[in-house]
Amino acid sequence: MSILLLETATQICSAAISDNGTIIAERHSEESNAHSSRLAVFIDELLKVVRSTGSSSLNAVCVSSGPGSYTGLRIGVSSAKGICYALDIPLLSVPTLQSMAALFYKQHPDYMGYVCPMIDARRMECYTAIFSREGQVRDTDADVIEPGIFDKWLDKDEVTFIGDGAEKTREILSTHPNARYDTQFRLSAEGLAEIAEHKLKNGETEDVAYFVPFYLKDFVAKKSVVHGLRQ
Repeated sequence: MSILLLETATQICSAAISDNGTIIAERHSEESNAHSSRLAVFIDELLKVVRSTGSSSLNAVCVSSGPGSYTGLRIGVSSAKGICYALDIPLLSVPTLQSMAALFYKQHPDYMGYVCPMIDARRMECYTAIFSREGQVRDTDADVIEPGIFDKWLDKDEVTFIGDGAEKTREILSTHPNARYDTQFRLSAEGLAEIAEHKLKNGETEDVAYFVPFYLKDFVAKKSVVHGLRQ
C-alpha cells in the first residue's frame, strides 16, 4: 500500500512515499518558513514517483498531527485533506512526538532506555513526552524546562533527548548521569511510515472534514508593526 507522508510540525519540511511501511522516496528541507512553497513541490515530485512504479494512485495520506508550529501544522493538514478529498482516500494522523520516538528507536535498534522528543515552543518551553520501546510512558505536555523535571525517569534508566528543543535545554538537564543527547537526530516523514501502515490496516482513519491538528497551546497573534496602521 502506498501512503504519502507529510511532516510539517517544525521548521523541517519533509514528505515521503512509503510502500508497505518502507520509504521508497523522500524530499526534505530545513529552510526556515518554506513549508508553503516547498511542500506542494515535494508532493508533486513524489506523486510522479508513485505513478512511475505502476500504481495509479495513493492508498492514503498520513500527516504529522502535532504539537508543533501552528502555521506548519495548518499547512500540512490542509494539504493532506485536499489530497484525500480529491482522490477519495483515507486520512491518517500520527502525533509528532510519537513519530520522533519511533524513528529514533528504528535508528538505534539496540537502545533499551527511554527517549524524550522535544519540540521548541520558545523561551525555555518545549513540547515533550517520554517513550519506552513499549509505548508512551509520560503524557504530551508543554513544559517549562527546569532542573529535576525528568528525574523520575532519569533515576530509572538512560533518557535520550532528541529534537530541536533538546539542545537549548542541555545545560539544565545534562547534569544527571543518565541524560543522553543525540545531536545527529533529524525529524523526518520517515518516522510516520510504520505507524501509518499499521493504522491503515486497522482502519484507524480520521474524518477528512473535521480533523484538526493537536496544537496543545493556543495561537497568539502578534500586534502589527506596519507603520501607518492604528493599533
